[in-house]
Amino acid sequence: MSGIFYRKPAPDQEPFVEVGTEVKKGQPLCLLETMKVFTKVKSTAEGIVEEILLKDEETVAKGQVIMRLKPKG
Repeated sequence: MSGIFYRKPAPDQEPFVEVGTEVKKGQPLCLLETMKVFTKVKSTAEGIVEEILLKDEETVAKGQVIMRLKPKG
């Protein structure tokens, strides 16, 4: 099933993360909307956001890579 990728928690707020942001395990990275249900996607690892592969409001497919993290250190 596909959904819509959102970088911000709300249109008037800042993105959850940017390239270069240091993230901790469990930290929210983005929102995905599927069938009008919004789900926070949380980091499964610690690291630094190296690349964000989608634009805001772009369609994302199940299993598609959204961001790349590089290990901290």
